[in-house]
Amino acid sequence: MDIKALDQQYVAPTYARFDLCLVKGEGSHVWDDAGNEYIDLGTGIAVNTFGIADQQWIAAVSEQLGKIQHTSNLYYSEPCARLAEQLCLRTGMKKVFFSNSGAEANECAIKAARKYGENKWGEGHTTIITLKDSFHGRTLTTLAATGQEVFHKDFLPLTEGFVHAEANNLDDVKRLADEIPCCAVMFEVVQGEGGVRPLTKEFLQGLEAFARERELLLIADEVQTGNGRTGELYGYMNFSITPDIVSTAKGLGGGLPIGATMLGERVENILTAGMHGSTFGGNPIAAAGAVNILSRIDDELLAGVRERSEYLWNELSGADGIVSVSGLGLMLGIECEKDAGEVIAACRERGVLVIKAKNKVRLLPALNIPMDDWKKAIAVIKEVCKK
Repeated sequence: MDIKALDQQYVAPTYARFDLCLVKGEGSHVWDDAGNEYIDLGTGIAVNTFGIADQQWIAAVSEQLGKIQHTSNLYYSEPCARLAEQLCLRTGMKKVFFSNSGAEANECAIKAARKYGENKWGEGHTTIITLKDSFHGRTLTTLAATGQEVFHKDFLPLTEGFVHAEANNLDDVKRLADEIPCCAVMFEVVQGEGGVRPLTKEFLQGLEAFARERELLLIADEVQTGNGRTGELYGYMNFSITPDIVSTAKGLGGGLPIGATMLGERVENILTAGMHGSTFGGNPIAAAGAVNILSRIDDELLAGVRERSEYLWNELSGADGIVSVSGLGLMLGIECEKDAGEVIAACRERGVLVIKAKNKVRLLPALNIPMDDWKKAIAVIKEVCKK
């Protein structure tokens, strides 16, 4: 069977796929249908937290699969409740709404913020300030929240109620808040799809102080930065700030679709029965996998993330053909003198899979990638980038 031909005939052509069909994997290694082996530094775009075919995760998911695969939210479910408990205890948040993806987690955050604004100030105080070069999802509403025109142009008109400030420019945020009745500010501590661009500590702490002063909600989009990716459990924890709402997805499920919207004290009861819902949200199998993943993101693992990050910065900063390194933890971007697409193809030829963010090579490896694999992959990247 020609999988590529089958895909091209029957799957909607919304993805510019690499000419590669992956069939199996183990840890940070994957194999294609021709038997070629690769070190995977993409992990399904920051999803496979502990790599491919992780045995502890498989055991947790399989055990739940043998009990009950789905209940709907008309009934209580132990994995859902246990996961919510873990998330709240480890973040200080008060309640959690579960969905299936990062976009849905952000939709819930947006709905909660709008309801907050309406409750507090009345009709019309529902605009949310987001940042230019942000990315918050592909639904019409999360596209509207996204501060990149390139994602907007084919789907106008988008949902109203979003304005975009310059990233790392607190004065621009304040200007918009003065001009428009707002209810919240939404941000990613590292703008992944925006080019792996981190926000500064000064900006984030200033943003928190301003939000508190104006009684605006602070929404941290941790879809990609969350679940250990930045070297802390959630990215905002690197900056000593406390959001009111935290959305996450991707790495939380370890390979199964799940989204979570964590609600802080100011909004913990803002959504009441019938106001929001999801058929598959908090699915027992996905939640059981997430409980396992979250329980293993401990201090030792996070120290390993930071160690691997430091190694890359030391090896690649200022190296021949490399313009800059950006990011946080194991969410990293490499700007090369060569075209990023050329570098990605050359890495693939040498057995290393990397992906792209704007003009940068993007790395999102498993959080526990063996150091030997990490060093080998970085050596390949370094060699490929040489002029």
